[in-house]
Amino acid sequence: MLDRIRSRLPRDITLGGLVAAFLVPGLAVYIRGPRFWGTIALSACAFLFLLFIVWLGYPIGNFAFGLMLSIHVTGFVYYCSRYLLGWSFSHRIVFTLLVLMGIGLGFYLPIQHTIQTHWLMPLRNGNQVIIVSVQGNPEFLKHGDWAAFATEKGILLGPIVGLGGDQMDSITVPENHWLIRAQFARYYYHDLSFISFRSDIFEELTIVSREEFVGKPLKRWFWRIQVLP
Repeated sequence: MLDRIRSRLPRDITLGGLVAAFLVPGLAVYIRGPRFWGTIALSACAFLFLLFIVWLGYPIGNFAFGLMLSIHVTGFVYYCSRYLLGWSFSHRIVFTLLVLMGIGLGFYLPIQHTIQTHWLMPLRNGNQVIIVSVQGNPEFLKHGDWAAFATEKGILLGPIVGLGGDQMDSITVPENHWLIRAQFARYYYHDLSFISFRSDIFEELTIVSREEFVGKPLKRWFWRIQVLP
């Protein structure tokens, strides 16, 4: 099977090169040459990924992520250009769209989902984005701590105002639960992770459980001090 595929590829296109070009943004340009533009493509993708992390959740971060995807796809199609010789313009467009879907849905979307689900979750509060460090153990939570919880209402973020066994405003908090003064919720993330929308802002007392705990907001994200309401 592999030998048959290799026999159909031009000499300057290899299976190893295709895999590397698919996995590493900008590397396709470096492999294909000239190396000068390949170095620029690799450096640009590294810078754009850093920009995405620094401005996680902001439009500029989403733009950087999308631009990195564009460079990645363009480089991969450029690497395959010898193979595409003789193809009609419409077939080349279809090939490019398939590459975009393959890299975007099969590579970029899972990476972004992993980052924002298991490591760093951006939550929008009006014009501010608060980065939450995803953690698994809520035992250390105490009165006044800010924490995020995933509930049926969405992602809630707010200060802890009651611990298990506390009673507040005729509300009794069960054991292994917390009472938070929820400030806002984010609904958009899981289905539209490439796009940031304004969140619905509200404030209400909500009882949350251990299973719903997501994590705590970081005090500082790079040079930005995260100011909580």
